[in-house]
Amino acid sequence: MNRYPWWKNLIIILVLALGVFLALPNIYGENPALQISKRNASVDAAALAQAETALKAAHIPVKSARIEGQDGLIQFDSTDAQLKAVNVVRTALGEDYPVALNLAPAAPRWMTDLGVKPMFLGLDLRGGVHFLMQIDMKAAIKTALERRVDGMRGDLRQANIRYISADVDKDDQIALRFPDAAVRDAAAKALEGNYPELRFQSVDRDGQPFLTAQLTEQGATAERKAALEQNITTLRNRVNELGVAEPLIQQQGDDRIVVELPGIQDTVRAKEIIGATATLEFRLVAGTPSDWLDAQQSGHVPPDARLYHEKNGQPVLLKRQVIVTGDRITGASSGFDQRSGSPAVFVNLDGQGARRMADITGQNIGKQMGVVFIEHRTETKMVDGKPVKDKKLIQQVINVATIQDQLANRFQITGLDSPNEARDLALLLRAGALRAPMDIVEERTVGPSLGAANIQSGIDASILGFALVAVFMMIYYRVFGTVSVVALGVNLVLIVAALSLLQATLTLPGIAGMVLTLGIAVDANVLINERIREELRNGMTPQAAIKAGYERAFATILDSHVTTLLAALALFALGSGPIKGFAVTLSIGIMASMFTAIMVTRALINLIYGRRTRLTQLSI
Repeated sequence: MNRYPWWKNLIIILVLALGVFLALPNIYGENPALQISKRNASVDAAALAQAETALKAAHIPVKSARIEGQDGLIQFDSTDAQLKAVNVVRTALGEDYPVALNLAPAAPRWMTDLGVKPMFLGLDLRGGVHFLMQIDMKAAIKTALERRVDGMRGDLRQANIRYISADVDKDDQIALRFPDAAVRDAAAKALEGNYPELRFQSVDRDGQPFLTAQLTEQGATAERKAALEQNITTLRNRVNELGVAEPLIQQQGDDRIVVELPGIQDTVRAKEIIGATATLEFRLVAGTPSDWLDAQQSGHVPPDARLYHEKNGQPVLLKRQVIVTGDRITGASSGFDQRSGSPAVFVNLDGQGARRMADITGQNIGKQMGVVFIEHRTETKMVDGKPVKDKKLIQQVINVATIQDQLANRFQITGLDSPNEARDLALLLRAGALRAPMDIVEERTVGPSLGAANIQSGIDASILGFALVAVFMMIYYRVFGTVSVVALGVNLVLIVAALSLLQATLTLPGIAGMVLTLGIAVDANVLINERIREELRNGMTPQAAIKAGYERAFATILDSHVTTLLAALALFALGSGPIKGFAVTLSIGIMASMFTAIMVTRALINLIYGRRTRLTQLSI
């Protein structure tokens, strides 16, 4: 009556063995490590050996070194060794190999070779950095209009339509000034078909004919969406340069992005790279040095030029027409100029950018070209005792050089102050340009010690909850209660195993979900035990009471678990990061509870009472 067939017992044993095996790597913890990656390729054994040789020469002990996926992973016994090693490895391998401080599982090599890995720990448990970034959508719209102004100038020149000025005014609209109304009307006909996302209007300002254009509502919405998507892509590229494992980069609302970098320890550099907004523009030089000085002193700038300044404060006039912008750069690396020995950045352009660079430099050999470094900076100042953010647009000419030959898809930029400046600029150019500037509006750093404290708090809460439930169950239900406690332990093991198998991320809310699962799982056992008691009171024999208790409680247990699972699925579908973590853990716990509360406890009860033919009473 109360005996499982052998195959059911075998299934239970196999599931328990697999669960223990998958959960085992989590008990080993993590070691300080360096994660080495290679741009557009995999790290090979030769590069890893080169890094090990450099560390050995620097007398830095290495615990282990191996290739994991496409990256190299070097583990150390202490954080001090890790911090000393990072500069040694970066110097030995060069800039093509990003090196990141990280934490790596300390599980034995044979486990990782079999693909058994511990579950990921979230930011609140592992430590790391959290950024909430606000996109400046007004700047995104202005940048979009400026791009179209450049296109309009070319369209008007091609159509032989003379214009006096073309720029974006303070009302975030394009203002084109013409010599008379007839020319303006001709320009309107030539331009309207090329820019369906703009709304054109003919107006007069101070007696002068103007043609204005501004984005339609649909056009503005498309630009905001494109700015958000491109910024997310750029941030992912920058995080890849940092070499962070399991980063979280996701949209929040219409103009915000959440960036979480668990395990990252070099938080200052992470903030510098994530928050940087640098890009480049290449423009032809206008006029002579005397013209530049006159423009600065008089304030009169030719209509086809703009006034910039070099790092030393000297004025430079550059053409308004942009040759190439940073979004055409496909690769960049830092190094040194072979002639002068000064820091340099070697730039690669995409096909369209290379063609444009070749056309314009080929037509202007002997003339000068300037490289403009553009950065949006946010500084916090105290005004009337309150912090106020002041946004500044920094535009500096970092290099003015004579075009000696036709440039194409690869060239170098000099004029940088230090190798570190060249390295950071190359990194930003590789990662791509932001479509719109962003501000870090919220920053949280969780240190490894605080993460360890959170883990300990979660473990303590789980142990306390488990102990209270275990004491109650064993006192109140005796043998059946003890069997329920064993099933609860199996339940926790299966949850950890499932999280490890899925490579899910455990957070503090996830630990809360595990503790809640204990209550749900024991509730199922309470239903079964109370049903068995009821059947005994109704006069059933012990063996019949066990069978009826499990069978008749099953429908109620299934209903309660299904409804809770539906609620967990709703939380997962509608919730954000921490809520999703809670929902995942709760869902896994509910499914594990169905298995342990019904099958595992029944198998143990069968083992204890199933073969006793003259059973007269139960310890319940």
